[in-house]
Amino acid sequence: MAQNPTLEAALKTSSRPLRFDMGAFHAALDAARQSRGLSWADLAVEINRPFEGTDSIPIHHATLREMKAKRSVTSAVVLQALAWLGRTPESFLTGPVIFPETPLPESGPGQVLRFDTQALHTALEVQRHARGLSWAQLSAELPGFTTSMLTNLATGPLIGFPRVMLLLVWLGQPAAHFVRARPR
Repeated sequence: MAQNPTLEAALKTSSRPLRFDMGAFHAALDAARQSRGLSWADLAVEINRPFEGTDSIPIHHATLREMKAKRSVTSAVVLQALAWLGRTPESFLTGPVIFPETPLPESGPGQVLRFDTQALHTALEVQRHARGLSWAQLSAELPGFTTSMLTNLATGPLIGFPRVMLLLVWLGQPAAHFVRARPR
């Protein structure tokens, strides 16, 4: 595991691995939406506001409303919703707090928050090498990942939630270290 005694203890003593709780995230998003008197369509308009006037494909309100039922949600959607909430992905991890609260970067007009999967790959490569693991051995430690899924991060594919959080827990680093504001 990561070179973080608190993280290592949390991972060893937990009967379930730390994970991103999509249900809790969706409940927080829904509660904030309701407290502001917004419909799901209104919420989508607010989250999409930074992309007005661009050729961006907006986030559809059904995507926001129905994401709790999905096994995986595109990280760009979750990151934009987290930014709207003013919360970090780590605030929705199950188990003890293992990361410092590190805010996500701000995004400007026409920008979207995305994971820098190449930087994530580099961090995995450094830790994997330091621990003497092959990519196959690393994938065996990360439920739901294959060797090719991990090595393909070097080419910059998108990654979804909650899966990306398994990588961050393994690394012992907050999402903000790998999230960038990029043109949409």
